[in-house]
Amino acid sequence: MADIRAVFGDRLRKLRASKQLTQEELADRAGMHFTYIGQIERGLRNPSLVNLHKLAKALHITAGELFPF
Repeated sequence: MADIRAVFGDRLRKLRASKQLTQEELADRAGMHFTYIGQIERGLRNPSLVNLHKLAKALHITAGELFPF
């Protein structure tokens, strides 16, 4: 089974790309640093519930839509 962080990161990358946003643009909308977004997308970081909420708001989706499983 794939690492859950990698699976989540891939999902975040696909959602961001579907909205035609760069990592910098998503980071700005979510109040985060763009390197943190990159680390999440590469499966290196495990975002907190607060940050999951921020990402969902920045993408204009529900938090549940962030999860592909």
